[in-house]
Amino acid sequence: MATFFRPLPALEPRTAAFWRACRAGRLEFTRCVPCRYLIHPSRPICPKCRGRSLDQVTVSGRARLHSYTVNHQAWYPGQAVPYVIGLVELVEQPELRLMTNIINCPIDCVQIGMALRVVFENLSDEVALPLFEPDART
Repeated sequence: MATFFRPLPALEPRTAAFWRACRAGRLEFTRCVPCRYLIHPSRPICPKCRGRSLDQVTVSGRARLHSYTVNHQAWYPGQAVPYVIGLVELVEQPELRLMTNIINCPIDCVQIGMALRVVFENLSDEVALPLFEPDART
Protein backbone atom coordinates (compact mmCIF):
# COMPACT_ATOMS: atom_id res chain seq x y z
CA MET A 1 0.00 0.00 0.00
CA ALA A 2 0.98 3.63 -0.30
CA THR A 3 3.60 5.11 2.01
CA PHE A 4 3.02 8.71 0.97
CA PHE A 5 0.60 11.28 2.30
CA ARG A 6 -2.89 11.10 0.79
CA PRO A 7 -5.38 13.88 1.44
CA LEU A 8 -8.42 12.71 3.40
CA PRO A 9 -11.82 12.74 1.71
CA ALA A 10 -14.35 15.07 3.31
CA LEU A 11 -16.69 13.43 5.82
CA GLU A 12 -19.84 15.20 4.71
CA PRO A 13 -23.34 14.11 5.76
CA ARG A 14 -24.03 12.37 2.43
CA THR A 15 -20.63 10.64 2.19
CA ALA A 16 -19.66 9.84 5.79
CA ALA A 17 -21.42 6.46 5.84
CA PHE A 18 -19.51 5.34 2.72
CA TRP A 19 -16.08 6.31 4.11
CA ARG A 20 -16.77 4.86 7.56
CA ALA A 21 -17.98 1.57 6.06
CA CYS A 22 -14.74 1.42 4.06
CA ARG A 23 -12.81 1.96 7.32
CA ALA A 24 -14.71 -1.01 8.77
CA GLY A 25 -13.70 -3.11 5.73
CA ARG A 26 -17.03 -2.96 3.88
CA LEU A 27 -17.96 -1.51 0.52
CA GLU A 28 -21.39 -0.07 1.25
CA PHE A 29 -23.80 1.98 -0.84
CA THR A 30 -27.18 3.62 -0.58
CA ARG A 31 -29.87 1.47 -2.21
CA CYS A 32 -33.37 2.38 -3.31
CA VAL A 33 -35.74 -0.04 -1.59
CA PRO A 34 -38.48 -0.04 -4.29
CA CYS A 35 -36.25 -0.60 -7.36
CA ARG A 36 -33.04 -1.89 -5.63
CA TYR A 37 -30.86 0.58 -7.57
CA LEU A 38 -27.48 1.34 -5.96
CA ILE A 39 -26.82 5.06 -5.62
CA HIS A 40 -23.35 6.60 -5.45
CA PRO A 41 -22.65 9.19 -4.37
CA SER A 42 -25.53 8.99 -1.94
CA ARG A 43 -28.50 11.33 -2.38
CA PRO A 44 -31.99 11.52 -0.86
CA ILE A 45 -33.95 10.51 -4.01
CA CYS A 46 -33.36 7.58 -6.34
CA PRO A 47 -32.29 8.85 -9.78
CA LYS A 48 -33.89 5.80 -11.45
CA CYS A 49 -37.41 5.62 -9.97
CA ARG A 50 -37.54 8.80 -7.86
CA GLY A 51 -38.14 6.67 -4.77
CA ARG A 52 -37.39 8.11 -1.34
CA SER A 53 -37.24 4.86 0.64
CA LEU A 54 -33.51 4.19 0.90
CA ASP A 55 -31.27 1.89 2.93
CA GLN A 56 -27.58 0.93 3.07
CA VAL A 57 -26.32 -2.31 1.57
CA THR A 58 -22.92 -3.99 1.63
CA VAL A 59 -21.77 -5.32 -1.75
CA SER A 60 -19.30 -8.09 -2.56
CA GLY A 61 -16.40 -5.84 -3.49
CA ARG A 62 -15.96 -7.65 -6.79
CA ALA A 63 -15.63 -5.59 -9.95
CA ARG A 64 -14.42 -5.48 -13.54
CA LEU A 65 -12.05 -2.90 -14.96
CA HIS A 66 -13.99 -0.63 -17.32
CA SER A 67 -11.17 1.76 -18.23
CA TYR A 68 -7.81 2.92 -16.93
CA THR A 69 -4.89 5.24 -17.43
CA VAL A 70 -1.29 5.07 -16.30
CA ASN A 71 -0.20 8.20 -14.47
CA HIS A 72 3.48 9.18 -14.61
CA GLN A 73 3.13 12.34 -12.50
CA ALA A 74 3.83 12.24 -8.74
CA TRP A 75 1.32 14.62 -7.17
CA TYR A 76 2.54 14.17 -3.58
CA PRO A 77 6.03 13.78 -2.09
CA GLY A 78 7.01 10.12 -1.89
CA GLN A 79 4.35 8.93 -4.32
CA ALA A 80 5.67 6.12 -6.54
CA VAL A 81 5.16 6.48 -10.27
CA PRO A 82 3.92 5.20 -12.58
CA TYR A 83 0.61 4.03 -11.10
CA VAL A 84 -2.75 2.94 -12.47
CA ILE A 85 -5.95 4.93 -12.08
CA GLY A 86 -8.91 2.73 -12.91
CA LEU A 87 -12.63 3.06 -13.46
CA VAL A 88 -14.19 -0.10 -12.06
CA GLU A 89 -17.72 -1.44 -12.49
CA LEU A 90 -19.26 -3.34 -9.59
CA VAL A 91 -20.55 -6.81 -10.47
CA GLU A 92 -23.80 -6.05 -8.62
CA GLN A 93 -24.56 -3.07 -10.88
CA PRO A 94 -22.18 -2.43 -13.79
CA GLU A 95 -23.35 1.16 -14.29
CA LEU A 96 -22.12 1.96 -10.76
CA ARG A 97 -18.50 2.87 -11.30
CA LEU A 98 -15.76 3.97 -8.94
CA MET A 99 -12.57 5.87 -9.77
CA THR A 100 -9.77 4.18 -7.84
CA ASN A 101 -6.24 2.85 -8.02
CA ILE A 102 -5.40 -0.61 -9.33
CA ILE A 103 -2.74 -2.08 -7.05
CA ASN A 104 -0.70 -5.28 -6.67
CA CYS A 105 -0.59 -5.75 -10.44
CA PRO A 106 2.26 -5.01 -12.85
CA ILE A 107 1.23 -2.20 -15.18
CA ASP A 108 1.76 -4.32 -18.28
CA CYS A 109 -0.72 -6.90 -16.90
CA VAL A 110 -3.60 -4.45 -16.42
CA GLN A 111 -6.39 -5.20 -18.92
CA ILE A 112 -9.87 -3.86 -19.62
CA GLY A 113 -12.40 -6.38 -18.29
CA MET A 114 -10.06 -7.95 -15.73
CA ALA A 115 -11.66 -9.27 -12.55
CA LEU A 116 -10.88 -7.20 -9.45
CA ARG A 117 -11.61 -7.22 -5.75
CA VAL A 118 -11.63 -4.43 -3.24
CA VAL A 119 -8.95 -3.90 -0.59
CA PHE A 120 -8.89 -0.99 1.82
CA GLU A 121 -6.13 1.44 2.70
CA ASN A 122 -6.72 2.95 6.13
CA LEU A 123 -6.04 6.68 6.15
CA SER A 124 -7.36 7.64 9.59
CA ASP A 125 -9.51 6.34 12.42
CA GLU A 126 -12.61 7.19 10.35
CA VAL A 127 -11.61 6.84 6.71
CA ALA A 128 -10.22 4.16 4.39
CA LEU A 129 -9.88 4.23 0.62
CA PRO A 130 -11.28 1.41 -1.50
CA LEU A 131 -8.53 0.26 -3.86
CA PHE A 132 -8.76 -2.69 -6.25
CA GLU A 133 -6.43 -5.58 -7.04
CA PRO A 134 -6.68 -8.57 -9.39
CA ASP A 135 -9.15 -11.18 -8.15
CA ALA A 136 -7.41 -14.56 -8.34
CA ARG A 137 -10.69 -16.37 -7.58
CA THR A 138 -11.88 -15.91 -11.18
